[in-house]
Amino acid sequence: MKSLKLLLRFLTVGGLVLLLLIPLSMIRGLVHDRERYREQAVERVSQSMAGPQQLVGPLRVVPWKSTRRVNGAGPDGRIEVREETGEGFLLQAPATLQAGGPVEPGVRRIGLHEVRVFQWKAQVAADFAPLPLPAVPGREYGEPYLVLGLGDVRGLVGTPVLQADASALQLQPGTGALSPRLGGMHARLPLPPRRLAADGVEAPRALPASKVRLQMALAGTRSLGVVPVADSNHIELASGWPHLLFGGRFPASARGEGSATWNISSLASGAQAQLQATALDGRVARVAGDDSGPLDLDSVELSLVEPVDVYTKVDRATKYGLLFVVLTFVGFALFELVKQLRIHPLQYLLVGLALAIFFLLLLSLSEHIAFWQAYLVAAAACIGLQFVYLSGVLRSWWHAGLFAAMLTALYGALYSLLVSEDNALLMGSLLLFGILAAIMGITRKVDWYERAGALG
Repeated sequence: MKSLKLLLRFLTVGGLVLLLLIPLSMIRGLVHDRERYREQAVERVSQSMAGPQQLVGPLRVVPWKSTRRVNGAGPDGRIEVREETGEGFLLQAPATLQAGGPVEPGVRRIGLHEVRVFQWKAQVAADFAPLPLPAVPGREYGEPYLVLGLGDVRGLVGTPVLQADASALQLQPGTGALSPRLGGMHARLPLPPRRLAADGVEAPRALPASKVRLQMALAGTRSLGVVPVADSNHIELASGWPHLLFGGRFPASARGEGSATWNISSLASGAQAQLQATALDGRVARVAGDDSGPLDLDSVELSLVEPVDVYTKVDRATKYGLLFVVLTFVGFALFELVKQLRIHPLQYLLVGLALAIFFLLLLSLSEHIAFWQAYLVAAAACIGLQFVYLSGVLRSWWHAGLFAAMLTALYGALYSLLVSEDNALLMGSLLLFGILAAIMGITRKVDWYERAGALG
């Protein structure tokens, strides 16, 4: 009977632990809801301003149309001559590309949430080699144009200045033949004149070499990418934002205080091949089921990251909520058995709810003040509340103070886990091992059958 009573006691405490999973899971759900609200704030800024930006180009495009006669079966089955027409374009990437300019950060506030925005004062220089225009029978070349792809054209501030060989070019909306998969703008280029050889046959034409220069102000949110489309690319991005992330698919060649430089060859980049695959057979390749999906091109990237992602930290903290409850209840059980104190299950439940409320306080406070301050206030409030309450439950201020010290150590260990992401697993494992060792050391001489009789 004594063993049965002890077993029922532990089962009751275990049931309370499972019951407390409900408020803990509700708090975790609230954290995810707040994360979604923040993403909605970012989306609202992106809709009213511009989203993440990416520069593609400049590129030279030469459209063409062709006509040819082919033999085919007519409606009556007889062979007849038909005229087929087709169209496409030639796509040329620059030989060299240099892109840079300061990325000026800013903040847009939507309710409680701050959204990182920027304005890039872009300086772009691209040099093109001559582009031969193949003399294909029946093919007529149209007016060539220069394409500048942008992630979101609404981010253009003012009027960009574009020059080709020191001559100003007039920019127009859209990217011509690339418009199904690439947003941006284009500028017309002169078509080289026809030349006749000595025998009267038209000589092959070619677009001449050209030096293109671009100056523009481009606004966006969170991140800026530049696609290394040239044979040789030199990209340098710098910003005064203190928390920068230089990413993309290429490592930076050099990094400084708030800046990074990339030197990328077409041998290391798949951007040209990806663009040529998009323009397979001179037509824009389409993705099955999505005729307007954006291109996924290799790029370098600068991101303005949050200094402290409070929702990620709070979410990580709530994952330890069950551990807090279990350790506290184990401490209660030890006091109940070793000191022969009777603690009612309702008192267990109230203390467990106080532990759960800590995470709710942490979430709400961290939206208004720094995370460490929110953690300190929430922990002090919950420890103080439980100290006063447990002084009555345990009938001793000293015992209540001992429990408060234990909770203070737990909250301190949890904060160390949150701020030390690289060593979190090691620290957590050592913490659990230390707690288990302490419990085993305290109870190593306990006669559980004798203590079970105290519960009768």
